[in-house]
Amino acid sequence: MARPVVVVTGIAGNLGSRLLPFLGRYSVIGVDISPPKTDAELRFERLDLGDESSTRALYELLRDTRPHAVVHLAFVIDPVRTGVLDVPRMWQINVAGTARVMEAVTEVNRTADEGIQQFIFPSSVSAYGPDLPAAVTEDSPLEAHTLPYAVHKKESDEVVQQRCAALRGCSVYILRPHIFAGASVENYLMGAFKGTPNGKSARAQKMRAAGKRLPCMLPRGRQYLDNKIQFIHVDDMARLIRHILQREPETQRLTILNVAAGGEPLTFARCIEIAQAKLIRVPGKWAMRQVLKFLWRQKISAIPPEAVPYMTGQYIMNTDRLRRFLGPEYEHVIRYSVTDAFADSFRNPTTRA
Repeated sequence: MARPVVVVTGIAGNLGSRLLPFLGRYSVIGVDISPPKTDAELRFERLDLGDESSTRALYELLRDTRPHAVVHLAFVIDPVRTGVLDVPRMWQINVAGTARVMEAVTEVNRTADEGIQQFIFPSSVSAYGPDLPAAVTEDSPLEAHTLPYAVHKKESDEVVQQRCAALRGCSVYILRPHIFAGASVENYLMGAFKGTPNGKSARAQKMRAAGKRLPCMLPRGRQYLDNKIQFIHVDDMARLIRHILQREPETQRLTILNVAAGGEPLTFARCIEIAQAKLIRVPGKWAMRQVLKFLWRQKISAIPPEAVPYMTGQYIMNTDRLRRFLGPEYEHVIRYSVTDAFADSFRNPTTRA
């Protein structure tokens, strides 16, 4: 019996690479601008979703391969790492690219007798905004601002919500994960705690080679140390996607789930302690932004200065809906606590699945 086909966009990204080992029962078609570094079995298709012509190419791929599901992971998260520093270009990949994928799925399902049954899109906690007064639920407003990545996640989330009805018989899942953690993860916030000089300059390269760490920086004031944060281990996110793929499609058209690890949130002070990072305090958010702007312009740090609100605010999610959704499978899927997920980020990367 032929294995069901799953198309994964953004297959070369961190989540895509971590997801692949969990998809052994599927025939995987990976879509990206460059192939993933993996020994896993898959068919790779080179495609740039930032180009308008990609809609037609993706439609033809979906029409010819008849996948059971599309997992849309393609998204520019780190401009420095990807080399996409132009914000309009980022928008074309992130927001317009999401719309293009949905348009291709819509067209396939309009013309096929048995169309695509599941569409999975990871949004982000950042779509809610940088400083939340209480634990947000899935019905809380999306109020991201300042940081292009967060704004694009908000806009893409809204695109999926607005267009899901047109997918005709396809169950749509919007997952809003908290900050990814794990040994293989590099993102803005983890980079702040790790202190990795991820810039492209020769100086940054020398610092990395010497094992030097940038200090962790916060404005003065106890509240910034007391702010609480959650994480989700990237492998638990991969397990959740696999779990959804193995479920029967939902009777409801759209399912939205906040995703965070179990256990209590961590304070920023505790995160700094676990990371064994050196902390420096600056007079305020303005000063912090100026330091980040200097490190960004000198190509020492990959943390954009626009990330300051997301590094100085508190944002906690309510995940009761996720627990109900998973039921007795919750502990098989979400295996890391917030603390364990964060601590794993400071171990050597592994290939475990």
